Amino acid sequence: MTSQRYHAIFDSAAKRRFLVVGDVMLDEFVWGKVSRISPEAPVPVVQVTGESWYPGGAANVARNLREFTENVTVMGLIGHDEHADRVLRLLTTIGVDVSCVERDPAWQTVVKTRIIARQQQIVRVDREKAAAVSADVEERFITTLRRTVPDVDAVIIADYGKGVVRQRLADEIADLGRKHGKLLAVDPNPNNPIEWRHVTAIKPNRVEAFTALGLTPDRAAASEHDDAALHEIGEALLDKWRAELLLLTLGEEGMLLFERGKRPYHTPTKAREIFDVSGAGDTAIAILALALTCGASPTEAAEIANVASGIVVGKLGTAAVTAAELAESFHVH
Repeated sequence: MTSQRYHAIFDSAAKRRFLVVGDVMLDEFVWGKVSRISPEAPVPVVQVTGESWYPGGAANVARNLREFTENVTVMGLIGHDEHADRVLRLLTTIGVDVSCVERDPAWQTVVKTRIIARQQQIVRVDREKAAAVSADVEERFITTLRRTVPDVDAVIIADYGKGVVRQRLADEIADLGRKHGKLLAVDPNPNNPIEWRHVTAIKPNRVEAFTALGLTPDRAAASEHDDAALHEIGEALLDKWRAELLLLTLGEEGMLLFERGKRPYHTPTKAREIFDVSGAGDTAIAILALALTCGASPTEAAEIANVASGIVVGKLGTAAVTAAELAESFHVH
């Protein structure tokens, strides 16, 4: 894709309006250095040198979109705790609308803590409590959707299997999207058996794709260089999820786009160096949806999403791609 074509597509990005629905989380990073092994156990001793926090999950999808447009609203559920307060501050500071975020004292805000030393992740600690969204909160979500969806260009569902996205919510979004002619993009969780319908684009990674069809992660690894297996999986999921497009992310092998009635389209990875894959999927679904709403063809949208993901994996921490970085990347290429 030429730089001129990229700019022609993204010239209207600032006018696009998005609603991101899903699991709002906080990503915490503890940075340090290692100089010795613990005498208590064969593990490194990390001397902490700093801490940082980023919006995670659906909040990070919103953060990526906010780099290109001011019109981004996130809908999700957080608790009444310090982690919830922090993620709200992070989002409001960058101008993401959090008026559709619900707070429930019975809900524990999901936090993923990564301890990093020498640019390597030593361990990840997840703080979460499995729980179902209450009937009252789900009803408020439905009311909010009916008020909000008519005024946006696209809805992105970021499902991390933490309990926010359930069948009723998915059905409501699908029906509203179809009724009002909105683009619907989904980042699915295969462990959450949602029956998707009226979906414009859906984006699983390799393991998620195999898991969604009841196949083991070992089969996903075995398919790494088996184009026929990947093509079979992609076509099966296109039918299973009843989507117009399916973008299968393949890590170092790039992305594979499936579109009804057309041959799969492969775009190789554009990453130069990989430091941290945290949030790369969030960037992919955000930029894919943004490009499609701006008039990109499916293959153009896949190319742009691939380039954007290649940029963020070259950064440490849960990163977002900026408009300047993405434009410069197409200028260089």
